[in-house]
Amino acid sequence: MGLGVGWKLHGDGRSPEPGAVVRPDERLSWGRTLGLGAQHVVAMFGATFVAPVLMGLDPNLAVMLSGVATVFFLLVTRGRVPSYLGSSLSFVGVAAIIANNGGTAGTLTGALLVVGVVLCAVGLAVRSLGARIVHAVLPPAVTGAVVMLIGFNLAPVAAGTYWPQDQWTALATMLFTGFALVALRGFWNRIAIFLGLVFGYALSWVLDRTMGQIHSPDASGKVVDHWRLDLSGVAQADWIGLPTLHAPSFELSAVLVALPVVVALIAENAGHVKAVGEMTGDPLDDELGTAIAADGAATVLSTAVGGPATTTYAENIGVMAATRVYSTAAYWAAAGFAILFGLCPKFGAVVAAIPGGVLGGITIILYGMIGLLGAKIWVENKVDLGNPINLVPVAAGVIVGIGNVTLEFTDTFSLSGIALGTIIVLTGYHVLRRLAPEHMKGEAPLFDAVVPGGDEPGDDTSARGGKG
Repeated sequence: MGLGVGWKLHGDGRSPEPGAVVRPDERLSWGRTLGLGAQHVVAMFGATFVAPVLMGLDPNLAVMLSGVATVFFLLVTRGRVPSYLGSSLSFVGVAAIIANNGGTAGTLTGALLVVGVVLCAVGLAVRSLGARIVHAVLPPAVTGAVVMLIGFNLAPVAAGTYWPQDQWTALATMLFTGFALVALRGFWNRIAIFLGLVFGYALSWVLDRTMGQIHSPDASGKVVDHWRLDLSGVAQADWIGLPTLHAPSFELSAVLVALPVVVALIAENAGHVKAVGEMTGDPLDDELGTAIAADGAATVLSTAVGGPATTTYAENIGVMAATRVYSTAAYWAAAGFAILFGLCPKFGAVVAAIPGGVLGGITIILYGMIGLLGAKIWVENKVDLGNPINLVPVAAGVIVGIGNVTLEFTDTFSLSGIALGTIIVLTGYHVLRRLAPEHMKGEAPLFDAVVPGGDEPGDDTSARGGKG
């Protein structure tokens, strides 16, 4: 594919053939591809817009840079890894700690830039030494758990932040989206999640005009009377405007607070690449180091001008799982939309006005699908969860990740949620494997595909399972 921009038409260009998927080097018709790109924008926009807001950064800049980062990532991976790079939510806690200690937005982006450099270096090492080094550390039992806790860690956002703002609209949106995913055919099925958003948006407008304001938590969590759909900010926003840029600054204390998140980002990238490979049927072990390095370099590009750290987005993996369309052409379209939208404050205002209840209904489905991809990895690799070596660290790590458990080391340093859950799964698995009696160990975990220096696929074992 060269740079990954030469796509061949899949079938008649209207929808995947029965039982087939649209592969990364394929595309549907350009009209449908643009529609899918818009759906990917919808999927990523909530977190990409909210994360910088929570961290005190410019959301329009974050949206624009997410498009730039995605284009960079697709070029570096030569179109083999269909992924969208949006704002990383893993650093929201880091931002709060840095701010509480007197740090500025520049201090935060400086710390995140260093994290990007480290992540890029890790990716280059993986690329040089082979994917087996990551697979040795992250066997299927571990990667499945990491994918699961990444998805389910988002559950409190859907259930605690979005859903309570308008539970009935959330329920209606969830039901409509589920109906669209199952009952609609062809192109309409491909954009089912986008249709769910439009349905919820329209429903909120109708309810405001027929039933008046709702008494429920607003976006800040305060229980007040408010409109479901508040478009006041749209009228005030400009059509065209440049985002606000700033240079990073570097403080050792801030860097030390941010660095532990690298562990979660490595596992997150490995889990996402693993999930994409599972869904497309194209093992991507040989691209793992490149993907990690590209994500780190994209973070450097973003934070160098005042944007947030970037990461491959599980939300968009969920969209691909729902649509069976893995075309990178759709991601190019999404990146183009994001760059344009980032330069349009009015668009940002329209998207920012999406009612929380609507997001609640959509994210309930999307986040659940992401988490269940972890279970899919276990099933397809025949991971034995009856074996305590797998069961104990996975059980503990998943609960810590989903429950957002926090472990405080000092007043200024703690680990929680995805980072802590990942560390528990990783260290627990390898420590228990070393301490366990021989009859529990079986053979060392192998790999899901031939990788540089790896074993042949025929050397499968029960510890590894296989593609079936």
